[in-house]
Amino acid sequence: MSREKSDEELRKIQVTGGSTYIISLPKTWVDQMGLKRSSVVSIIQRDDMSLSIQPKGIESPERVKKVIIVIQQGEKPESVVRRLISSYINGYNIIQVRSTEKRIDLESRFAIKDFVRKKLVGTEILSDLPNELTLQILLSYSELSVKDALRRMSIIAASMHRDAVQTLSTDNPRIAKEVVNMDDEVDRFSFYVIRLLNVAAMDAHVLKESGIKTPRQCLSYRLITKSVERMADHATNIAQNRLALHLVPINDEILAELNRISLSAIKVFEASMESLFDEEYSEADDVMEAAEETRGMEDEVIHKIVKLAPVEDVPQLRLIVESIMRTSEYGADIAETVLNMTVSDAVTEA
Repeated sequence: MSREKSDEELRKIQVTGGSTYIISLPKTWVDQMGLKRSSVVSIIQRDDMSLSIQPKGIESPERVKKVIIVIQQGEKPESVVRRLISSYINGYNIIQVRSTEKRIDLESRFAIKDFVRKKLVGTEILSDLPNELTLQILLSYSELSVKDALRRMSIIAASMHRDAVQTLSTDNPRIAKEVVNMDDEVDRFSFYVIRLLNVAAMDAHVLKESGIKTPRQCLSYRLITKSVERMADHATNIAQNRLALHLVPINDEILAELNRISLSAIKVFEASMESLFDEEYSEADDVMEAAEETRGMEDEVIHKIVKLAPVEDVPQLRLIVESIMRTSEYGADIAETVLNMTVSDAVTEA
């Protein structure tokens, strides 16, 4: 055996019995995995033709990764939170936030705690000292798969859209404010999925637990996660623009058109997510056609708005239409990604 790098071992292939090719396993790795004679390992061929060897029936413990964030004098809370986000999505299990001063200033302390509470799934504050906060991510990757998290995200996002459109037929601002608050929940799952995808792309054990078949799919799921997150953002935009309208109630004809296009758009979005969960090429293909039909409705509703709405409300109403259309467009984006993920089911390799 020769060693080319500190983390790479070169071993010669040997032949036994005239037809079986074997190589020896590093003793250090065997000891670390608790393997012995007659232990079983699984061998998986990856997309890049490399082989992954995993102990069979032995749980691989999640490696504890720790990071320290030092708050510099005069640093804004927003900057600290941005570093906290990056540390979380890059898979760190323990995050310590320290100050170069005797105490973490109250504004930064509140921003950190508020963000953890609202945005970071599975994160608890282990210690709260004057100049240090220690956070630990307690949720294991096996407890919430990528698909499960995305399903919850999509359900919340669709509910936000429906509630936001419902606000158009009522003068009760409470519903609109609730829609805005629900966006935090979508962001929570978004950060978690991105975290899981980042770790899964580098760790075969986590990849298996996350429910993803190959590292190549991590990029596709990342794109889909972003589309769901942006769809929820536009539901929030609908609610916020409703609060800015002067007209109460909205003209019945305009309202009917908005409800019609909304129903079509949300069907596109939900069908695209089902095509992902079913991993079905034909379902995603149908979504693309449905999205095209939704696009054809836009001109008619804009015409009604310009014709019937008060001049001062036209800008907000047009923004509402744009956000509804974005729901359909993001559904089409998701379906297109599913097409790319499942195209092998619809073609024959020559």
